[in-house]
Amino acid sequence: MKSIYLRNFFATAVMVLVCFLILAFSFVSIGRNYVISEYREDMVNGAREVSRMASAIVRHEALDSMTLGMSLSTVSNSTGNQVFVTDVDGRVVNCSDRAPVCRHLGIVISGEILAQIKDGGEFNQITDLSGMYESKRYVVAMPIYADKSILAGYVFVTNILDNMLGAWSTFLSIGLFVTIAVFAAALIISLIYSKSMARPLDEMASASRKFARGDFSVRVKQEDDTTYEMGALIESFNKMADSLEQAEERRSEFIANISHELRTPMTTIAGFADGILDGTISRDEQDKYLVSIRDETRRLSRLVREMLDVSQTRARAADPEKRIAFDLTELVLQTMLSFESRATSKELDVDPQLPDNHIMVVADKDAITQVIYNLLDNAVKFAHNGTCITVRLYKDNDKAYISIKDEGETIPPDDLPFIFDRFHKSDRSRSLDKTGVGLGLYLVKTIINSHDEDIAVKSENGITEFVFTLALAK
Repeated sequence: MKSIYLRNFFATAVMVLVCFLILAFSFVSIGRNYVISEYREDMVNGAREVSRMASAIVRHEALDSMTLGMSLSTVSNSTGNQVFVTDVDGRVVNCSDRAPVCRHLGIVISGEILAQIKDGGEFNQITDLSGMYESKRYVVAMPIYADKSILAGYVFVTNILDNMLGAWSTFLSIGLFVTIAVFAAALIISLIYSKSMARPLDEMASASRKFARGDFSVRVKQEDDTTYEMGALIESFNKMADSLEQAEERRSEFIANISHELRTPMTTIAGFADGILDGTISRDEQDKYLVSIRDETRRLSRLVREMLDVSQTRARAADPEKRIAFDLTELVLQTMLSFESRATSKELDVDPQLPDNHIMVVADKDAITQVIYNLLDNAVKFAHNGTCITVRLYKDNDKAYISIKDEGETIPPDDLPFIFDRFHKSDRSRSLDKTGVGLGLYLVKTIINSHDEDIAVKSENGITEFVFTLALAK
């Protein structure tokens, strides 16, 4: 399977190559024309200077004079161009080639070319001058006047195209080398960048495979800004992984809880049932053991119900979207009213120490209601008859504090560190009730912690106090 970073790399490479080809074609075409244009301009200027020089010489000497020939050689040596002069009939009479016998002398230029020079004032073409040269050259020609009106002849300046483009060819070679180097660097950078862009996707694919095997602990490293697409994708992926891990933890915890609590009653039920079936338990005692079986069955039913309640409440409390601003003072009063009859039956005095001004907090209202209810229920059950339960609400800095205090048995110091643990219950631990499954205070702590808040317990001299915090509404 082709990786995405290779696809991205090849796409980038093709794009860079196409761009370089377009730039190279434009550069070669425009550069070549520019070089030829500059060289042609130099040749035109050179031809114009030779024409003026020949015009001055021809007033005293002939066009085939040695003086003009030496001047043509000097110009040719300084410019690299070949220069020759013809008479009015187009016959070559002098040349910059200083060989003993110049092969160009006597050659006649066609009348058509001479006519173009005479009519246009100059000639500027790539030509072999009607077979004078073996290959085409760049030719510039101008008329020579003895004075302003008398035509004395013509001057021709020529050069081989390869000579004209020699410097351009060298520059082109250097440019080609630089282009290849830049292209290679661009490909390397593109490869590295494509690999870095694909790294998070590779990590996500690897993490997904681990998820499929049940490992939800892996996360993708967050390096990109979350305002960019890749950063937002990584953040969303990690949030999904957090949700999966939490769901797996809840599932494992639920299974562990069920296994822990179901083992004893199921063993008891099975043992009593086997004893009745195999006759180990006499008929006279069967009713007693059937009552035990019934009680254990009801306890199992209550256990399952409470476990489901715990799972649902934990999931809800952990959802930030469920949190709203509400009046905590009013919520405390409403919850206290539901315990009025039970407090009266135990002759308990309830002392609500609430502020005159209402306290607004931000939390999951239903979950906090469950917390206050559980703590009040715990206090009512374990408070001694005729004592007082104190409910205090106050705020400090940016936190609201709720304290629920009752007078009953002191919780031993050894039990205090474990009082919020799941299934921790004994006659001394003040769990939700002595026949419960030990989930009341565990649920309270779970809800408070899911709000990033704290809960603490203190028990001294028969007075037990639970205090938890909530964030004030801004």
